[in-house]
Amino acid sequence: MRRLAVLAAAVPLLFAAACGGSGGGETAANDPSASAAAVASGPPAEVKDLKVDGKQGEKPKVSFPPGTPPVKSSASTVAEGDGDAVKAGDNVVVNLTAFNWDGQGNPMVGSTYDEGSPQVLKVSDQLPKVINTALQNAKVGERFYAVVAVDSLTPEQLEQAKAQGTDKVASLYIVDVVGTAKAKAASGKPTGAKVKGVTLENPGGDAAPKLTTKTDEKAPSDLVAEIVIKGDGPKVKSGQGVLVHYTGKIWGTDKEFDSSWSRGDPVMFQIGTGKVIKGWDQGLVGVPVGSRVLLAIPPKLGYGEQGQGDVIKGTDTLVFVVDVLAAY
Repeated sequence: MRRLAVLAAAVPLLFAAACGGSGGGETAANDPSASAAAVASGPPAEVKDLKVDGKQGEKPKVSFPPGTPPVKSSASTVAEGDGDAVKAGDNVVVNLTAFNWDGQGNPMVGSTYDEGSPQVLKVSDQLPKVINTALQNAKVGERFYAVVAVDSLTPEQLEQAKAQGTDKVASLYIVDVVGTAKAKAASGKPTGAKVKGVTLENPGGDAAPKLTTKTDEKAPSDLVAEIVIKGDGPKVKSGQGVLVHYTGKIWGTDKEFDSSWSRGDPVMFQIGTGKVIKGWDQGLVGVPVGSRVLLAIPPKLGYGEQGQGDVIKGTDTLVFVVDVLAAY
């Protein structure tokens, strides 16, 4: 079953997959500055023969050196960027390719290039420390690689890795920094929602809109896609990765089933390719970046008769307010 469009994770699953679920930012090493020093001083000898080929914006080709995987985390710039500097707390848009460096087949875990669009990361200590540090030393347009080795595991994670026989495996990430998400909300003069039965308040600034769907009005049988704040950016194209903030409720009940606003960070997904519900694909392609859009989505363009788990019934009309922050 297709995932709910609005449940796209902010932190790529590639980190969890390649790190065996470690993901966290604190290292087990006694020296907490070890990862920062590795970034500053360049790659250690055990990774000096690692080769990363290809252009930024294309899926990288990696040649691994022979021998056992590295045991120390490190990062190194492959191609410098000339755009805005990345800062702690930024939502940064990246293309990411991950490998399990096991010293044998060194298999690729996954790549956003194969998925068709980049992902958004929050630059914080929730990322592996070496990646968090490398991002804060990066500029838009840069490509770097980061090795997350055994020294990045907590004692508990190390014991788990030993039990699984993966304590000698490192993770390699090739990271292309595509952009930083500056906008936090749509901006402009709101026109007001014209969908009978739906109330939308636009407080302005970076504040989240307030959507109310408690009504006795009959839900529309066809898709409604109404721009309530029109942005001045380029129009969203089919196949692009779209960065959005949103709130989703069920028509008539005012029940909120998901909200990126509530979680505090926007999310990114590919639009117009069938990877999300049809109402999003049909309603957001062609919308100018910077817009706020009200979507009323009937079941036939949502999750159909099967609904979605215990949250959304097969008869529910879904209502979203979506801020389109960027498209790549």
